Amino acid sequence: MRSRSSPRKLSTEQELYTSALRALMRRAHSIHEMREYLDRRAEDNDMVSPVISKLRERDYLDDARYALEFAHQHANSRRQGRFRIARELRARGVPDRHIDAALDAVFAETDEAASVRARLKRHLSHVRGALGQQKIASLYRSLLRAGFSSDIIRAELRGITHGDLPDLPGAVEEES
Repeated sequence: MRSRSSPRKLSTEQELYTSALRALMRRAHSIHEMREYLDRRAEDNDMVSPVISKLRERDYLDDARYALEFAHQHANSRRQGRFRIARELRARGVPDRHIDAALDAVFAETDEAASVRARLKRHLSHVRGALGQQKIASLYRSLLRAGFSSDIIRAELRGITHGDLPDLPGAVEEES
């Protein structure tokens, strides 16, 4: 397997700005992601801050809008939970105040329990045989990884198993 070579170093602010615009045409970036992207491409890292400022001034970079769009996409299309979305946004360098505001806005209009039910329905359509303790535990872990609260998961699993839930691993643990 061939390793990827480092990107060509850009020597002017205009080249760096053009590169940033090309990256933004492909997908949205947080300010932190764009700074890392430009740092890898700039010959002189002093050129990065003015480019970031220009992008923010022209409203091409906005962490609040980015967090809201990201949370909306991942909650509705990918049916991910609050904790997973928050973790991914933190990894992308979005400040917590924007993450909290975006999650509050998105989950005010999105029913997490309905998302859990939809994921359960999809998973259960592939399950063969009886729904034993191992399969229930596997479903539980899958939903935890998807970022849902253990309380919501347990309530929905209780509905499917008619109240007969085994002791589930990690039922007390929860990410913030």
